[in-house]
Amino acid sequence: MRIGVYLAHPRQGSFNHAVFAAVADELRDRGCEVLAHDLCAERFDPMLSAEETETVRSAAFTDDAQVAQHRAEVATLDALVFVHPNWWGMPPAVLTGWVQRVLVPGVAYKLDTAEGEPAGLLKAGRALVLNTSDTSADREANEFGDPLQRIWSSCVLPYTGVDDFRRVVFRTVTDSTEEARAAWLRQARREAAALLA
Repeated sequence: MRIGVYLAHPRQGSFNHAVFAAVADELRDRGCEVLAHDLCAERFDPMLSAEETETVRSAAFTDDAQVAQHRAEVATLDALVFVHPNWWGMPPAVLTGWVQRVLVPGVAYKLDTAEGEPAGLLKAGRALVLNTSDTSADREANEFGDPLQRIWSSCVLPYTGVDDFRRVVFRTVTDSTEEARAAWLRQARREAAALLA
């Protein structure tokens, strides 16, 4: 399998980086071709240009070579993995920008029905989202409505054709013990391996 693993966290040495490395290693150990992208380290530009939004151009138009590479890669993947923190109920800006610039019409989906319903174009049928958070599960659900769940499961992945979506949240990270973090890394590896089942 060919799997894209995407990290969105700017601080080297973060727990997100450890999760990213564990997932990529587990998938490689299982014989997968892993395209691992640390979006911040790669300095992925999240800013969608005016030219990229012009409807008169090809849906896949971009003059950014890095974006073009990501678009070409994502079209070939069998599964997607996203690793990121929960910041203000959203993914970090670099990942939001990646979604807006890479998962575009003509690459990830097309709108061709009278109702405007999308038809997913991605080959990847599965996606795994691994989040870190410093908000308790009860507060996230009861006070905020778990916006990250809605973003990924309702707003992003269904448009692309991903119909098998899993999400795991590791919480709370700031006050976690080394034992808890080690257990979470083992869980991240298990979740990654489950993509192959």
